[in-house]
Amino acid sequence: MLIDTYGRVATDLRVSLTDRCNLRCTYCMPEEGLQWLGKPDLLTDDEIVRLIEIAVTRLGITEVRFTGGEPLLRPGVVGIVERAAALEPRPKMSLTTNGIGLRRTAAALKAAGLDRVNVSLDTLRPDVFKTLTRRDRHQDVIAGLEAARDAGLTPVKVNCVLMPGLNDDEAPDLLAWAVEHDYELRFIEQMPLDAQHGWKREGMVTAGDILASLRTRFVLTEEGADERGSAPAERWLVDGGPHRVGVIASVTRPFCAACDRTRLTADGQIRNCLFATEETDLRTALRSDAPDEEIARIWRLAMWGKKAGSGLDDPSFLQPARPMSSIGG
Repeated sequence: MLIDTYGRVATDLRVSLTDRCNLRCTYCMPEEGLQWLGKPDLLTDDEIVRLIEIAVTRLGITEVRFTGGEPLLRPGVVGIVERAAALEPRPKMSLTTNGIGLRRTAAALKAAGLDRVNVSLDTLRPDVFKTLTRRDRHQDVIAGLEAARDAGLTPVKVNCVLMPGLNDDEAPDLLAWAVEHDYELRFIEQMPLDAQHGWKREGMVTAGDILASLRTRFVLTEEGADERGSAPAERWLVDGGPHRVGVIASVTRPFCAACDRTRLTADGQIRNCLFATEETDLRTALRSDAPDEEIARIWRLAMWGKKAGSGLDDPSFLQPARPMSSIGG
């Protein structure tokens, strides 16, 4: 079991398969990209599967989310999913992606055992997409979403970040589109995880702003805390249901008290919080032939020291040294 001093139990593992990405989203990284991890620093496929197995069989993990960077850039992603699906007990498995590679991989991922996907899409306008991501790949994401739905990787969840002056007027249009195509939309407040450290609390599009915009066109009925559980998204029924929309308000409505997540970076570090400024090294233990129980002990200790909250409400908050692209959010 992965328990901390506040009694929270981690059952959800986020696994970053790579720090690389084929987009350059303005809220994530600079236009020129970043200094990527070298191949010797990255966990191998076997090492990733071994750590997932330890987490599932010894530490009580029941859900695994594959992330990046862009996880579909990892050549062995389908094989990793297939091997994780063969574990006993079998974890629920999902993947967060920018969607560009989904058209060619969705069917294979489903066959390997993946349950569903989250796809990032911040705008319905190709020109705005190009401005936000610095790449002209909007149609590829749309095609990827359709392929995921057709392959049965459902519910297909769409993650959207609204940026002032770019796409902050699109919330109602995005929700209407998601309802039409049977996708479940999630709005995410912009978080201080950009590599260039340009995030500012002032002027960000908040959960309150998003809900006010949606309510100009839709009737939203809150699901409530019992339905939410430990999920990061608050959810509302849209016009009475069955469709839902969610808002992940990490900045203005933090949900740290219910957090059940632990994170493994692509280079084998454990992060007990998305906003942590410290990490715990598992890669060295792996490559020193440490037994599974020793690795599990290190992991338990890392989670035991988890702080009560993210620290975002502290004026002296220090932005994590790693950007979102290499954390495995």
